[in-house]
Amino acid sequence: MPAMPIRLYNTLSAKIEDLNPIDANRIRMYACGPTVYDYGHIGNFRTFIAVDLLYRFLLQSGYDVRYVMNITDVDDRILSNAARDGVTVQQYTAKYTQAFLEDSATLNVAPPALVRATDHIQEMAEFIAGLVQKGFAYRTDDGSYYFRIAKFPDYGKLSKKDFAGMTDGARVDVDEYEKDSARDFALWKAPKPGEASWDTPIGPGRPGWHIECSVMSMEELGPSFDLHAGGEDLIFPHHENEIAQSESLSGQQFARHWFHARFLLVEGQKMSKSLGNFYTLRDLVLKGHKPSSIRWLLTQVPYRNQLNFTFDGLNAAASSVEKLRNFRFRLTSSQFPAGSNAAIAQLATESAERVTAALSDDLNTAEAQGAIFDMLRKSNTALDAGEVHQEDALSLLAALDRFDAIFAVLKDDDQPKMKAILDWAKAEGRADISPQLEELAGSAQLADDQINQKLADMEAARKARNFKLSDTLRAELTNAGIIVENTKEGVRWRRK
Repeated sequence: MPAMPIRLYNTLSAKIEDLNPIDANRIRMYACGPTVYDYGHIGNFRTFIAVDLLYRFLLQSGYDVRYVMNITDVDDRILSNAARDGVTVQQYTAKYTQAFLEDSATLNVAPPALVRATDHIQEMAEFIAGLVQKGFAYRTDDGSYYFRIAKFPDYGKLSKKDFAGMTDGARVDVDEYEKDSARDFALWKAPKPGEASWDTPIGPGRPGWHIECSVMSMEELGPSFDLHAGGEDLIFPHHENEIAQSESLSGQQFARHWFHARFLLVEGQKMSKSLGNFYTLRDLVLKGHKPSSIRWLLTQVPYRNQLNFTFDGLNAAASSVEKLRNFRFRLTSSQFPAGSNAAIAQLATESAERVTAALSDDLNTAEAQGAIFDMLRKSNTALDAGEVHQEDALSLLAALDRFDAIFAVLKDDDQPKMKAILDWAKAEGRADISPQLEELAGSAQLADDQINQKLADMEAARKARNFKLSDTLRAELTNAGIIVENTKEGVRWRRK
Protein backbone atom coordinates (compact mmCIF):
# COMPACT_ATOMS: atom_id res chain seq x y z
CA MET A 1 0.00 0.00 0.00
CA PRO A 2 1.20 3.58 -0.60
CA ALA A 3 2.86 5.47 2.24
CA MET A 4 0.08 8.08 2.09
CA PRO A 5 -3.48 7.73 0.75
CA ILE A 6 -4.02 8.67 -2.87
CA ARG A 7 -6.89 11.11 -3.08
CA LEU A 8 -8.72 11.74 -6.35
CA TYR A 9 -11.78 13.68 -7.38
CA ASN A 10 -14.66 11.27 -8.02
CA THR A 11 -17.13 12.59 -10.59
CA LEU A 12 -19.77 10.24 -9.16
CA SER A 13 -19.66 11.71 -5.65
CA ALA A 14 -18.50 15.17 -6.81
CA LYS A 15 -15.80 15.26 -4.15
CA ILE A 16 -12.19 14.29 -3.56
CA GLU A 17 -11.96 10.87 -1.95
CA ASP A 18 -9.38 8.30 -0.91
CA LEU A 19 -8.87 5.72 -3.62
CA ASN A 20 -9.85 2.49 -1.85
CA PRO A 21 -9.61 -0.55 -4.13
CA ILE A 22 -12.06 -3.41 -3.79
CA ASP A 23 -9.28 -5.97 -3.48
CA ALA A 24 -6.71 -4.58 -1.04
CA ASN A 25 -3.59 -3.70 -3.06
CA ARG A 26 -4.98 -4.49 -6.53
CA ILE A 27 -6.57 -1.78 -8.68
CA ARG A 28 -8.71 -2.61 -11.69
CA MET A 29 -8.81 0.39 -14.00
CA TYR A 30 -10.50 1.05 -17.33
CA ALA A 31 -10.03 4.02 -19.66
CA CYS A 32 -12.02 4.98 -22.72
CA GLY A 33 -9.55 4.96 -25.59
CA PRO A 34 -9.72 6.40 -29.09
CA THR A 35 -12.40 6.06 -31.70
CA VAL A 36 -10.14 5.25 -34.63
CA TYR A 37 -11.71 7.24 -37.45
CA ASP A 38 -8.87 9.82 -37.70
CA TYR A 39 -5.55 10.83 -36.16
CA GLY A 40 -5.63 11.72 -32.45
CA HIS A 41 -5.56 15.43 -31.62
CA ILE A 42 -3.86 17.10 -28.68
CA GLY A 43 -7.12 17.31 -26.72
CA ASN A 44 -7.40 13.52 -26.91
CA PHE A 45 -3.81 13.11 -25.83
CA ARG A 46 -4.21 15.45 -22.88
CA THR A 47 -6.65 12.88 -21.49
CA PHE A 48 -4.55 9.86 -22.44
CA ILE A 49 -1.46 11.40 -20.81
CA ALA A 50 -3.39 12.32 -17.64
CA VAL A 51 -4.52 8.70 -17.34
CA ASP A 52 -0.97 7.56 -18.09
CA LEU A 53 0.39 9.70 -15.24
CA LEU A 54 -2.21 8.23 -12.90
CA TYR A 55 -1.32 4.69 -13.97
CA ARG A 56 2.40 5.31 -13.54
CA PHE A 57 1.87 6.87 -10.12
CA LEU A 58 -0.30 3.98 -8.94
CA LEU A 59 2.44 1.55 -9.96
CA GLN A 60 5.11 3.65 -8.26
CA SER A 61 2.96 3.77 -5.13
CA GLY A 62 3.05 -0.01 -4.89
CA TYR A 63 -0.32 -0.98 -6.35
CA ASP A 64 -0.83 -4.02 -8.56
CA VAL A 65 -2.72 -2.39 -11.44
CA ARG A 66 -4.76 -4.10 -14.13
CA TYR A 67 -5.18 -1.28 -16.69
CA VAL A 68 -7.42 -1.82 -19.71
CA MET A 69 -8.18 0.60 -22.56
CA ASN A 70 -10.60 0.07 -25.41
CA ILE A 71 -10.19 0.77 -29.09
CA THR A 72 -13.53 1.81 -30.55
CA ASP A 73 -13.29 0.46 -34.09
CA VAL A 74 -16.99 0.54 -34.96
CA ASP A 75 -19.29 3.55 -34.66
CA ASP A 76 -21.35 5.87 -36.87
CA ARG A 77 -18.37 7.83 -38.23
CA ILE A 78 -16.28 4.76 -38.92
CA LEU A 79 -19.04 3.01 -40.84
CA SER A 80 -19.81 6.13 -42.82
CA ASN A 81 -16.16 6.77 -43.71
CA ALA A 82 -15.47 3.14 -44.59
CA ALA A 83 -18.48 3.09 -46.93
CA ARG A 84 -17.35 6.38 -48.46
CA ASP A 85 -13.88 5.00 -49.15
CA GLY A 86 -15.15 1.65 -50.40
CA VAL A 87 -13.19 -0.39 -47.82
CA THR A 88 -14.09 -2.69 -44.95
CA VAL A 89 -14.35 -1.41 -41.40
CA GLN A 90 -11.23 -3.40 -40.52
CA GLN A 91 -9.26 -1.92 -43.42
CA TYR A 92 -10.36 1.60 -42.57
CA THR A 93 -9.58 1.41 -38.85
CA ALA A 94 -6.26 -0.45 -39.15
CA LYS A 95 -4.47 2.71 -40.31
CA TYR A 96 -5.73 4.88 -37.46
CA THR A 97 -5.33 2.18 -34.83
CA GLN A 98 -1.67 1.86 -35.80
CA ALA A 99 -1.30 5.65 -35.79
CA PHE A 100 -2.72 5.83 -32.26
CA LEU A 101 -0.28 3.18 -31.05
CA GLU A 102 2.63 4.98 -32.69
CA ASP A 103 1.59 8.39 -31.37
CA SER A 104 1.15 7.01 -27.86
CA ALA A 105 4.64 5.52 -27.97
CA THR A 106 5.98 8.81 -29.32
CA LEU A 107 4.56 10.56 -26.25
CA ASN A 108 5.92 7.86 -23.91
CA VAL A 109 2.44 6.68 -22.92
CA ALA A 110 2.84 3.34 -21.15
CA PRO A 111 0.87 0.68 -23.07
CA PRO A 112 -2.29 -0.60 -21.34
CA ALA A 113 -4.01 -3.88 -22.14
CA LEU A 114 -5.91 -3.00 -25.33
CA VAL A 115 -9.30 -4.45 -26.30
CA ARG A 116 -11.07 -3.85 -29.60
CA ALA A 117 -14.82 -3.51 -29.99
CA THR A 118 -14.96 -5.69 -33.10
CA ASP A 119 -13.44 -8.59 -31.13
CA HIS A 120 -16.41 -8.61 -28.73
CA ILE A 121 -19.48 -8.37 -30.97
CA GLN A 122 -20.98 -11.71 -29.87
CA GLU A 123 -20.49 -10.84 -26.19
CA MET A 124 -22.30 -7.55 -26.80
CA ALA A 125 -25.24 -9.41 -28.33
CA GLU A 126 -25.39 -11.71 -25.29
CA PHE A 127 -25.28 -8.68 -22.97
CA ILE A 128 -28.21 -7.10 -24.81
CA ALA A 129 -30.18 -10.35 -24.68
CA GLY A 130 -29.69 -10.32 -20.90
CA LEU A 131 -31.05 -6.77 -20.67
CA VAL A 132 -34.09 -7.77 -22.73
CA GLN A 133 -34.73 -10.73 -20.45
CA LYS A 134 -34.65 -8.45 -17.41
CA GLY A 135 -36.97 -5.92 -19.02
CA PHE A 136 -34.40 -3.13 -19.42
CA ALA A 137 -34.19 -3.33 -23.21
CA TYR A 138 -36.61 -3.86 -26.07
CA ARG A 139 -36.55 -4.68 -29.77
CA THR A 140 -38.11 -2.44 -32.39
CA ASP A 141 -39.77 -3.53 -35.64
CA ASP A 142 -36.63 -2.93 -37.71
CA GLY A 143 -34.52 -5.24 -35.53
CA SER A 144 -32.78 -2.59 -33.43
CA TYR A 145 -32.57 -2.73 -29.62
CA TYR A 146 -32.89 0.14 -27.17
CA PHE A 147 -32.29 0.63 -23.45
CA ARG A 148 -35.39 1.71 -21.53
CA ILE A 149 -34.17 4.62 -19.39
CA ALA A 150 -37.38 4.81 -17.38
CA LYS A 151 -36.53 1.42 -15.86
CA PHE A 152 -33.33 2.81 -14.29
CA PRO A 153 -34.30 5.40 -11.61
CA ASP A 154 -30.68 6.43 -10.93
CA TYR A 155 -30.17 7.69 -14.48
CA GLY A 156 -28.30 11.01 -14.24
CA LYS A 157 -26.34 10.25 -11.05
CA LEU A 158 -22.96 10.72 -12.76
CA SER A 159 -23.73 13.87 -14.77
CA LYS A 160 -25.92 15.34 -12.00
CA LYS A 161 -28.61 16.16 -14.55
CA ASP A 162 -32.30 16.16 -13.67
CA PHE A 163 -34.17 13.97 -16.12
CA ALA A 164 -37.46 13.86 -14.25
CA GLY A 165 -39.38 15.27 -17.20
CA MET A 166 -38.04 12.95 -19.86
CA THR A 167 -40.46 11.43 -22.33
CA ASP A 168 -40.90 7.69 -21.80
CA GLY A 169 -40.23 5.72 -24.97
CA ALA A 170 -38.63 8.53 -27.00
CA ARG A 171 -35.59 7.13 -28.79
CA VAL A 172 -32.24 8.40 -30.07
CA ASP A 173 -30.42 6.38 -32.71
CA VAL A 174 -27.12 8.24 -33.13
CA ASP A 175 -24.06 7.47 -31.01
CA GLU A 176 -23.49 11.10 -29.97
CA TYR A 177 -26.27 13.51 -29.13
CA GLU A 178 -27.14 16.69 -27.27
CA LYS A 179 -25.99 16.90 -23.68
CA ASP A 180 -29.50 17.41 -22.30
CA SER A 181 -31.16 14.68 -24.34
CA ALA A 182 -32.45 11.82 -22.19
CA ARG A 183 -34.07 9.29 -24.48
CA ASP A 184 -33.89 5.55 -24.84
CA PHE A 185 -30.54 4.93 -26.49
CA ALA A 186 -29.54 2.38 -29.07
CA LEU A 187 -27.88 -0.79 -27.85
CA TRP A 188 -27.95 -2.52 -31.23
CA LYS A 189 -28.59 -1.04 -34.65
CA ALA A 190 -30.27 -2.97 -37.44
CA PRO A 191 -28.23 -3.06 -40.66
CA LYS A 192 -28.63 -0.33 -43.25
CA PRO A 193 -27.97 -0.76 -46.97
CA GLY A 194 -24.24 -0.60 -47.72
CA GLU A 195 -23.32 -0.56 -44.02
CA ALA A 196 -21.20 -3.19 -42.29
CA SER A 197 -23.04 -5.59 -39.99
CA TRP A 198 -22.54 -8.77 -37.98
CA ASP A 199 -24.74 -11.85 -37.60
CA THR A 200 -25.58 -12.64 -33.97
CA PRO A 201 -28.23 -14.53 -31.95
CA ILE A 202 -30.21 -11.28 -31.55
CA GLY A 203 -30.15 -10.66 -35.30
CA PRO A 204 -27.91 -8.90 -37.80
CA GLY A 205 -26.59 -5.43 -37.14
CA ARG A 206 -23.90 -3.74 -35.15
CA PRO A 207 -23.51 -2.47 -31.56
CA GLY A 208 -24.20 1.03 -30.37
CA TRP A 209 -21.21 2.91 -29.00
CA HIS A 210 -22.23 2.82 -25.34
CA ILE A 211 -22.69 -0.93 -25.04
CA GLU A 212 -19.15 -1.53 -26.29
CA CYS A 213 -17.37 -0.14 -23.22
CA SER A 214 -19.72 -1.82 -20.76
CA VAL A 215 -19.09 -5.22 -22.27
CA MET A 216 -15.35 -4.85 -22.70
CA SER A 217 -14.71 -3.41 -19.24
CA MET A 218 -16.83 -6.03 -17.48
CA GLU A 219 -15.29 -8.84 -19.54
CA GLU A 220 -11.79 -7.73 -18.54
CA LEU A 221 -12.31 -6.40 -15.01
CA GLY A 222 -15.52 -7.95 -13.68
CA PRO A 223 -18.99 -6.48 -13.07
CA SER A 224 -17.66 -4.05 -10.45
CA PHE A 225 -14.22 -2.46 -10.60
CA ASP A 226 -12.25 0.36 -9.04
CA LEU A 227 -11.71 3.18 -11.51
CA HIS A 228 -13.10 4.32 -14.86
CA ALA A 229 -11.31 7.15 -16.68
CA GLY A 230 -11.91 9.32 -19.74
CA GLY A 231 -12.33 12.84 -21.03
CA GLU A 232 -14.93 15.18 -19.54
CA ASP A 233 -16.90 15.11 -22.81
CA LEU A 234 -17.77 11.47 -22.12
CA ILE A 235 -19.58 12.06 -18.82
CA PHE A 236 -22.89 12.42 -20.66
CA PRO A 237 -24.21 10.54 -22.48
CA HIS A 238 -21.52 7.87 -22.83
CA HIS A 239 -20.55 7.16 -19.23
CA GLU A 240 -24.06 7.80 -17.94
CA ASN A 241 -25.32 5.17 -20.36
CA GLU A 242 -22.55 2.75 -19.41
CA ILE A 243 -23.63 2.93 -15.78
CA ALA A 244 -27.31 2.42 -16.60
CA GLN A 245 -26.90 -0.64 -18.79
CA SER A 246 -24.13 -2.24 -16.72
CA GLU A 247 -25.80 -1.90 -13.33
CA SER A 248 -29.14 -2.98 -14.77
CA LEU A 249 -27.64 -6.26 -15.93
CA SER A 250 -25.33 -7.02 -12.99
CA GLY A 251 -27.24 -5.52 -10.08
CA GLN A 252 -23.88 -4.23 -8.78
CA GLN A 253 -22.15 -0.86 -8.74
CA PHE A 254 -20.32 -0.58 -12.06
CA ALA A 255 -17.25 1.60 -11.39
CA ARG A 256 -16.62 2.97 -7.91
CA HIS A 257 -14.44 5.92 -8.90
CA TRP A 258 -14.75 8.10 -12.03
CA PHE A 259 -11.73 10.11 -13.25
CA HIS A 260 -12.35 12.74 -15.93
CA ALA A 261 -9.79 15.05 -17.55
CA ARG A 262 -10.79 18.41 -18.98
CA PHE A 263 -10.25 19.19 -22.61
CA LEU A 264 -8.08 22.13 -23.60
CA LEU A 265 -8.23 25.46 -25.34
CA VAL A 266 -5.80 26.44 -28.09
CA GLU A 267 -4.57 30.03 -27.90
CA GLY A 268 -7.63 30.83 -25.76
CA GLN A 269 -10.21 29.31 -28.11
CA LYS A 270 -12.00 26.02 -28.43
CA MET A 271 -10.06 23.80 -30.82
CA SER A 272 -11.80 23.37 -34.17
CA LYS A 273 -10.85 22.81 -37.78
CA SER A 274 -12.90 25.83 -38.87
CA LEU A 275 -10.73 28.13 -36.71
CA GLY A 276 -7.52 26.61 -38.04
CA ASN A 277 -6.32 25.73 -34.53
CA PHE A 278 -6.94 21.98 -34.69
CA TYR A 279 -3.68 20.08 -34.15
CA THR A 280 -2.84 16.41 -34.11
CA LEU A 281 0.36 15.27 -32.45
CA ARG A 282 1.85 14.79 -35.91
CA ASP A 283 0.98 18.35 -36.93
CA LEU A 284 3.04 19.68 -34.02
CA VAL A 285 5.97 17.36 -34.65
CA LEU A 286 6.03 18.42 -38.30
CA LYS A 287 6.45 21.98 -37.03
CA GLY A 288 9.64 20.83 -35.28
CA HIS A 289 8.34 20.44 -31.72
CA LYS A 290 9.64 17.53 -29.66
CA PRO A 291 7.17 15.02 -28.20
CA SER A 292 8.78 15.53 -24.78
CA SER A 293 7.89 19.24 -24.96
CA ILE A 294 4.32 18.43 -25.93
CA ARG A 295 3.99 15.88 -23.13
CA TRP A 296 5.41 18.34 -20.59
CA LEU A 297 3.03 21.11 -21.62
CA LEU A 298 0.02 18.78 -21.47
CA THR A 299 0.91 17.91 -17.86
CA GLN A 300 1.69 21.41 -16.55
CA VAL A 301 -1.89 22.15 -15.54
CA PRO A 302 -3.65 19.63 -13.24
CA TYR A 303 -6.04 17.38 -15.14
CA ARG A 304 -9.25 18.92 -13.77
CA ASN A 305 -8.27 22.49 -14.74
CA GLN A 306 -8.59 24.12 -18.13
CA LEU A 307 -5.31 24.10 -20.05
CA ASN A 308 -4.68 26.82 -22.59
CA PHE A 309 -2.35 25.35 -25.21
CA THR A 310 -0.17 28.05 -26.77
CA PHE A 311 2.94 27.92 -28.91
CA ASP A 312 4.70 30.24 -26.47
CA GLY A 313 3.83 27.72 -23.77
CA LEU A 314 5.14 24.90 -25.93
CA ASN A 315 8.45 26.69 -26.40
CA ALA A 316 8.64 27.32 -22.66
CA ALA A 317 7.95 23.61 -22.07
CA ALA A 318 10.87 22.74 -24.34
CA SER A 319 13.08 25.02 -22.25
CA SER A 320 11.91 23.33 -19.02
CA VAL A 321 12.66 19.86 -20.36
CA GLU A 322 16.08 21.02 -21.54
CA LYS A 323 16.89 22.39 -18.08
CA LEU A 324 15.98 19.08 -16.49
CA ARG A 325 18.05 17.15 -19.01
CA ASN A 326 21.03 19.46 -18.55
CA PHE A 327 20.75 19.01 -14.79
CA ARG A 328 20.75 15.25 -15.14
CA PHE A 329 23.68 15.45 -17.56
CA ARG A 330 25.60 17.58 -15.08
CA LEU A 331 25.03 15.03 -12.31
CA THR A 332 26.08 12.08 -14.46
CA SER A 333 29.11 13.60 -16.20
CA SER A 334 30.80 15.67 -13.47
CA GLN A 335 33.47 14.53 -11.03
CA PHE A 336 32.51 14.81 -7.34
CA PRO A 337 34.51 14.41 -4.14
CA ALA A 338 33.77 11.34 -2.04
CA GLY A 339 31.28 11.51 0.80
CA SER A 340 28.00 13.27 1.40
CA ASN A 341 26.65 16.68 2.33
CA ALA A 342 23.76 16.27 4.80
CA ALA A 343 21.96 19.36 3.46
CA ILE A 344 21.96 18.06 -0.10
CA ALA A 345 20.89 14.58 1.00
CA GLN A 346 17.98 16.16 2.86
CA LEU A 347 17.09 18.27 -0.17
CA ALA A 348 16.85 15.16 -2.35
CA THR A 349 14.71 13.30 0.19
CA GLU A 350 12.36 16.21 0.82
CA SER A 351 11.99 16.94 -2.90
CA ALA A 352 10.97 13.35 -3.65
CA GLU A 353 8.49 13.48 -0.76
CA ARG A 354 7.02 16.75 -2.05
CA VAL A 355 6.50 15.23 -5.50
CA THR A 356 4.73 12.20 -4.01
CA ALA A 357 2.57 14.38 -1.77
CA ALA A 358 1.53 16.57 -4.70
CA LEU A 359 0.58 13.63 -6.90
CA SER A 360 -1.27 11.98 -3.99
CA ASP A 361 -3.37 15.15 -3.74
CA ASP A 362 -5.63 14.68 -6.78
CA LEU A 363 -2.67 14.25 -9.14
CA ASN A 364 -1.42 17.83 -8.72
CA THR A 365 1.15 17.85 -11.51
CA ALA A 366 1.84 21.58 -11.21
CA GLU A 367 2.98 21.24 -7.59
CA ALA A 368 5.04 18.15 -8.44
CA GLN A 369 6.84 20.00 -11.23
CA GLY A 370 7.38 22.98 -8.95
CA ALA A 371 8.98 20.73 -6.33
CA ILE A 372 11.45 19.22 -8.78
CA PHE A 373 12.44 22.64 -10.13
CA ASP A 374 13.03 23.88 -6.58
CA MET A 375 15.42 20.96 -6.19
CA LEU A 376 17.09 21.80 -9.49
CA ARG A 377 17.68 25.46 -8.58
CA LYS A 378 19.07 24.72 -5.12
CA SER A 379 21.19 21.86 -6.44
CA ASN A 380 22.70 23.93 -9.24
CA THR A 381 23.68 26.58 -6.69
CA ALA A 382 25.32 23.88 -4.58
CA LEU A 383 27.04 22.41 -7.64
CA ASP A 384 28.48 25.80 -8.55
CA ALA A 385 29.79 26.13 -5.00
CA GLY A 386 31.36 22.65 -5.01
CA GLU A 387 29.08 21.46 -2.20
CA VAL A 388 27.77 18.30 -3.90
CA HIS A 389 29.53 15.01 -3.16
CA GLN A 390 29.35 11.59 -4.81
CA GLU A 391 26.59 10.24 -2.59
CA ASP A 392 24.62 13.47 -2.98
CA ALA A 393 24.75 13.24 -6.76
CA LEU A 394 23.29 9.71 -6.55
CA SER A 395 20.54 10.90 -4.20
CA LEU A 396 19.61 13.79 -6.50
CA LEU A 397 19.61 11.46 -9.50
CA ALA A 398 17.36 9.03 -7.67
CA ALA A 399 14.86 11.81 -6.88
CA LEU A 400 14.96 13.05 -10.46
CA ASP A 401 14.54 9.56 -11.91
CA ARG A 402 11.64 8.84 -9.57
CA PHE A 403 9.97 12.03 -10.82
CA ASP A 404 10.63 11.09 -14.44
CA ALA A 405 9.17 7.61 -13.94
CA ILE A 406 5.87 9.52 -13.85
CA PHE A 407 6.46 12.44 -16.25
CA ALA A 408 8.63 10.52 -18.75
CA VAL A 409 10.40 13.37 -20.55
CA LEU A 410 14.08 12.96 -19.72
CA LYS A 411 15.24 9.91 -21.63
CA ASP A 412 16.12 11.44 -24.95
CA ASP A 413 14.70 8.94 -27.40
CA ASP A 414 12.93 11.63 -29.40
CA GLN A 415 15.20 11.32 -32.45
CA PRO A 416 14.09 7.85 -33.62
CA LYS A 417 10.50 8.97 -33.20
CA MET A 418 11.19 12.04 -35.30
CA LYS A 419 12.62 9.87 -38.06
CA ALA A 420 9.50 7.68 -38.07
CA ILE A 421 7.19 10.69 -38.32
CA LEU A 422 9.37 12.27 -41.00
CA ASP A 423 9.15 9.07 -43.07
CA TRP A 424 5.36 9.01 -42.58
CA ALA A 425 5.01 12.66 -43.61
CA LYS A 426 6.99 12.08 -46.79
CA ALA A 427 4.93 9.00 -47.64
CA GLU A 428 1.74 11.02 -47.09
CA GLY A 429 3.03 13.84 -49.29
CA ARG A 430 2.86 16.42 -46.50
CA ALA A 431 4.20 19.80 -47.58
CA ASP A 432 4.54 21.26 -44.07
CA ILE A 433 7.72 19.48 -42.96
CA SER A 434 9.87 21.93 -40.99
CA PRO A 435 13.68 22.14 -41.22
CA GLN A 436 13.70 21.55 -37.45
CA LEU A 437 12.11 18.14 -37.94
CA GLU A 438 14.63 17.26 -40.64
CA GLU A 439 17.40 18.23 -38.20
CA LEU A 440 15.92 16.28 -35.28
CA ALA A 441 15.33 13.23 -37.45
CA GLY A 442 18.90 13.37 -38.71
CA SER A 443 20.33 12.99 -35.22
CA ALA A 444 18.54 9.67 -34.91
CA GLN A 445 21.21 8.18 -37.14
CA LEU A 446 23.79 8.21 -34.33
CA ALA A 447 23.40 6.00 -31.27
CA ASP A 448 25.13 6.83 -27.99
CA ASP A 449 28.00 4.39 -28.58
CA GLN A 450 28.58 5.86 -32.05
CA ILE A 451 28.78 9.36 -30.58
CA ASN A 452 31.22 8.24 -27.91
CA GLN A 453 33.36 6.56 -30.56
CA LYS A 454 33.49 9.74 -32.65
CA LEU A 455 34.51 11.71 -29.56
CA ALA A 456 37.29 9.20 -28.89
CA ASP A 457 38.40 9.47 -32.51
CA MET A 458 38.34 13.27 -32.23
CA GLU A 459 40.58 13.14 -29.16
CA ALA A 460 42.98 10.72 -30.85
CA ALA A 461 43.13 12.93 -33.96
CA ARG A 462 43.77 16.01 -31.85
CA LYS A 463 46.59 14.33 -29.96
CA ALA A 464 48.08 13.25 -33.31
CA ARG A 465 47.76 16.90 -34.41
CA ASN A 466 45.43 15.84 -37.22
CA PHE A 467 43.20 18.86 -36.70
CA LYS A 468 41.49 18.51 -40.06
CA LEU A 469 40.14 15.08 -39.09
CA SER A 470 39.19 16.33 -35.63
CA ASP A 471 37.23 19.24 -37.15
CA THR A 472 35.53 16.91 -39.63
CA LEU A 473 34.36 14.60 -36.85
CA ARG A 474 33.07 17.52 -34.81
CA ALA A 475 31.15 18.79 -37.87
CA GLU A 476 29.58 15.34 -38.33
CA LEU A 477 28.36 15.42 -34.74
CA THR A 478 27.04 18.96 -35.11
CA ASN A 479 25.16 18.04 -38.29
CA ALA A 480 23.62 15.09 -36.45
CA GLY A 481 22.27 17.42 -33.78
CA ILE A 482 24.94 16.68 -31.16
CA ILE A 483 26.36 19.52 -29.08
CA VAL A 484 29.94 18.93 -27.89
CA GLU A 485 31.11 20.87 -24.82
CA ASN A 486 34.63 21.19 -23.39
CA THR A 487 34.41 21.49 -19.60
CA LYS A 488 36.92 21.33 -16.76
CA GLU A 489 35.72 17.76 -16.15
CA GLY A 490 36.41 16.84 -19.79
CA VAL A 491 34.48 16.61 -23.06
CA ARG A 492 30.70 16.23 -22.73
CA TRP A 493 27.97 15.89 -25.33
CA ARG A 494 24.22 16.26 -25.50
CA ARG A 495 21.54 16.16 -28.15
CA LYS A 496 19.84 19.33 -29.28
